Amino acid sequence: MSSTPQSGGAGTGPRPAERMGFTRGQVVQEIAWDEDVDDDLRADIEELTGAEMVDEDSDEVVDVVLLWYREDDGDLVDVLVDAIAPLADNGVIWLLTPKRGRSGYVEASDIAEAAPTAGLSQTSLVSAGPDWSAARLVARKSRPDRRS
Repeated sequence: MSSTPQSGGAGTGPRPAERMGFTRGQVVQEIAWDEDVDDDLRADIEELTGAEMVDEDSDEVVDVVLLWYREDDGDLVDVLVDAIAPLADNGVIWLLTPKRGRSGYVEASDIAEAAPTAGLSQTSLVSAGPDWSAARLVARKSRPDRRS
């Protein structure tokens, strides 16, 4: 079986969904879908996981939240806190924001301020296609309250 990139890239290197680490069997919840999202990225994620993404109204526990966020989508801290709720213990949030110069662009400093307030740490940033950047956010590990 040969595999060809389907996300409109130059064909060199892994597709964005592969760089983001999606794997077969993961349950992915998509939040804040709108007509401006990257349909190629969405299709690649579903191909790699082998399943359709669940919508934001699902009560399912998920491995990954795919969160599309634009500048005017409300308070980022509140949005992130809501996105944490369905995550499994080791789950991740991929926060997708429009790239600089695109409508709805979000300053990196806004993400850097909001993530820790919501109890998250940013671990990486990748290009998620021609119009979107993706920040990988994970729950910060709390320290045990025991004294040795």
